[in-house]
Amino acid sequence: MQKSSKPIKEHLQDFLDFCEVEKGLRKNTQENYKNYLIKFFYWLAESKNDLLLPHQLTADHIWTYRLYLSRTPSPATGKLLSKGTQNYYLIALRAFLGYFVAKDVLSLPPDKIALAKADRALKSVKFLTLDQVSKLLASIEPKDNITTRDRAILESFFSTGLRIAELVSLNLEQFNSLKEKRDMELGVIGKGGKPRVVYFSERAINFIKDYLKIRNDVSHANQKALFINFRDKKDDTNARLTPRSIERMVKKYALLSGVPIFTTPHTLRHSYATDLMNQGVDLRSIQEFLGHSNIATTQIYTHVTNKRLRDIHHQFHSDPDKT
Repeated sequence: MQKSSKPIKEHLQDFLDFCEVEKGLRKNTQENYKNYLIKFFYWLAESKNDLLLPHQLTADHIWTYRLYLSRTPSPATGKLLSKGTQNYYLIALRAFLGYFVAKDVLSLPPDKIALAKADRALKSVKFLTLDQVSKLLASIEPKDNITTRDRAILESFFSTGLRIAELVSLNLEQFNSLKEKRDMELGVIGKGGKPRVVYFSERAINFIKDYLKIRNDVSHANQKALFINFRDKKDDTNARLTPRSIERMVKKYALLSGVPIFTTPHTLRHSYATDLMNQGVDLRSIQEFLGHSNIATTQIYTHVTNKRLRDIHHQFHSDPDKT
């Protein structure tokens, strides 16, 4: 281990480069780390420690910073940060210290930063029932290039549990061999560069095939993306649909079908996982289907099983006083 002569704050860009090249993190993750660390650097300056070197950082500094996070209202809301939000800042700082370890720079070990115990209230998951999913899908009658594309997109979301960024990234060449297939499994690169396999049902494949009859028109031959914006110029080679445009599209059909207004592409992912849970699929399998790195992330769906089992218990379990 070697001591660095640069103040902690001056290592930020090197850390972000490390996240991109060696850790393979996405741009938005890097940006989040940057924003969370800027608060730490601001605190260093406020506490007259802006020239602190990595090896001079102590557990006492960390404790004082944690008190600052806990007791300082957010400028945006005027409210104190929740335990979960405080943890985001601490996780970013741990990752920053992990960079020093990877580069043999003497500093406080990352495991010296313990996370706050988050509120024990279960995170609320918004999802659609199967009836609501059916209403949403049925609201799109494929009668032209746009409605045919939109139906294929929504069917794909519910069939696979894809994240919106994963669906946007699909390319036409991945579906070249679709003609003879009734269903399909496809390898995708998910969040954090993690690969997984997703499964398209026969129903979803049929709608994608209908879309491909339009999509394969010679006038769109230069388009690499699977799902494109037909309103763009036909010779434009970058007409890939954006996440924002897909979010607007889902919202439009949610309003049209009368399903809850909170419906988004991620709601369909939650609905996909909830349906698997209701069908008795084990949590580990659902973790693989969704591409979660941590099983704790998948456990938010156990609320569905818990409620279903409670209802069954109330309905069928005998009460000795009533026999």
